[in-house]
Amino acid sequence: MGSFNRSRRRFLYESGLLAAMPLSAGWVAASARTLAATKGEHDLHLVNGIIVDGDGRPGYRGEVAISDDRIVAVGPRVPGTAREVLDVGGQVIAPGFINMLSWANESLIADGRAQSDLRQGVTLEVMGEGWSMGPYSDQTRQTAVDFQTDIRYPITWNSLDGYLSMLERKGLGVNVASFIGATTVREVVLGYGDIQPTPEQLDAMDAMVALVDQAMRDGALGVASAIPYAPGSYAHAPELVALARAAGRHSGIYATHIRSESEMLLEAIDEAIDVNRQTQTPVHIYHLKAAGVDYKDKFPAAVARIEKARSAGQRISADIYSYTSAWAALTIAIPPWAQAGGLDAFIERMKDQAQRARVVAEIGARRAGWENFYQLAGASGTLLVAFKSLTLQHLAGKTLAQVAELRGTSPVDMLIDLVIEDRSPVSTIFFLTDEEQVREKMQIPWLAFGSDAGAPSAEGVFLGTLTHPRSYGNFSRVLEHYVGTEKLLSLEQAIHRMTALPASILKLPDRGRLQPGYHADIVVFDPTKIQTHATYEHPHAYSTGVSQVWVNGVHVLENGEPTGAHGGRVVRGRGWTKGDRHDGNIGYDIPSASSGWPGAI
Repeated sequence: MGSFNRSRRRFLYESGLLAAMPLSAGWVAASARTLAATKGEHDLHLVNGIIVDGDGRPGYRGEVAISDDRIVAVGPRVPGTAREVLDVGGQVIAPGFINMLSWANESLIADGRAQSDLRQGVTLEVMGEGWSMGPYSDQTRQTAVDFQTDIRYPITWNSLDGYLSMLERKGLGVNVASFIGATTVREVVLGYGDIQPTPEQLDAMDAMVALVDQAMRDGALGVASAIPYAPGSYAHAPELVALARAAGRHSGIYATHIRSESEMLLEAIDEAIDVNRQTQTPVHIYHLKAAGVDYKDKFPAAVARIEKARSAGQRISADIYSYTSAWAALTIAIPPWAQAGGLDAFIERMKDQAQRARVVAEIGARRAGWENFYQLAGASGTLLVAFKSLTLQHLAGKTLAQVAELRGTSPVDMLIDLVIEDRSPVSTIFFLTDEEQVREKMQIPWLAFGSDAGAPSAEGVFLGTLTHPRSYGNFSRVLEHYVGTEKLLSLEQAIHRMTALPASILKLPDRGRLQPGYHADIVVFDPTKIQTHATYEHPHAYSTGVSQVWVNGVHVLENGEPTGAHGGRVVRGRGWTKGDRHDGNIGYDIPSASSGWPGAI
């Protein structure tokens, strides 16, 4: 490769293209890509921009040519002519941003424009942390319908592929991709109980692996777990290894919300690293953090563990969000044993005073033995966001401490009562880290970015509930605050971590860079005008500063406003069997009670 680059540079010099020009690596590479482009009429030329191509190299003044859904030329001057020329007035031209951890599953059903993310420059939503929108059994489908809140929709598909295909038919402003959820697979096969597929119960394990195999052939990027949440918390290492190995067979990866981000953080990271060691499947850790004031000093050791594994050649990666608070279900503060069997089983247990007293005591215990966000954040750091029941919606925006005081009860009792009254997990924000740790994470070059949030619109059905401000500000906050104000990383570094880095982690060969042959997912913005407007009190507020976005060559954001055009597609993983797709409604052979599987549906 080195000799090729030297020959290419010599050719450029001898042809006169490099005469009297600075020989920066970024400029040389850009010039070579220009020469490689096909001359002739293109659909669009973007001119007078600052090219930040995603590879981390210094930006330079240049142009981009697009034809159909692809980039055909990038460089100081692109060849040929175009049917349309857009002068971007010195703004940055960059690859579209990749949201490594999106919860746009339902928001895309209500509004496929994904406005909160699109207006930040996001062109790909990657979903599936623990739960995915398929496969379904009759029971899990009914549970999913029961947990729907403001966004109501029929579940007419059986598989993850069926869901993704439905979104594409409906119309998307952004691209979408998904993991198959490890918890979803467990729920279909084993139900909601604390059940282990032991070596003697290989049929249950085989069934879970078969569901992962099918999802990978349908284009899932890998399998993803969310181990702190029941029933995913009941999964032991052999189960995770089996599912990760299945994903790896199809060139996928294993992503995980690790078992603990607090007391057992280092052990949880070791567990994730060990999955990679046993399977050789790349492992990605969601929203890396040390949660809780008592455990923040563990963060440097956590980073050191990952870097040691990476230095040894292990494929370990991670992402972060740009806020100090987590967004989770209130039920994460309830001991896993009390949630075995699902929400109805928990509510029934709480009718027994002895069991309720035990739950109260364990939630209040300083060393919980599980990921107890109540202990990590405290009642005043637990902000209630959204309820299923309209009679409880007036409590949204209040802390657990405030609601307990209003009701004249203890915060722990209030926590239990809210879950019972709402008959839902209850959407909650927990303040778990401090700004110092976020600043530290911004300077770690191998960390990508994910919002861990939906992609709503500041209109219609979305205004009925609150959300986390990072739904509207995760990426703009990085550019505005940590690049612009704090100067903790350069613009080129930030864009690399939003584009080429996540594309590499996800094994996407033709996205994440401004390069000929790549999909024309492109964002144009003025870094001096990027501004985040969402707050905890008023989260439904769009970020500003992004002026133009193209998705697969389709102009979906023009002068800061969505065009309504449907440029988005399903981005499928490398295991996708193109000639063996089903229509998404054929479904899978879901086990019945007569199958003999423990916990069979």
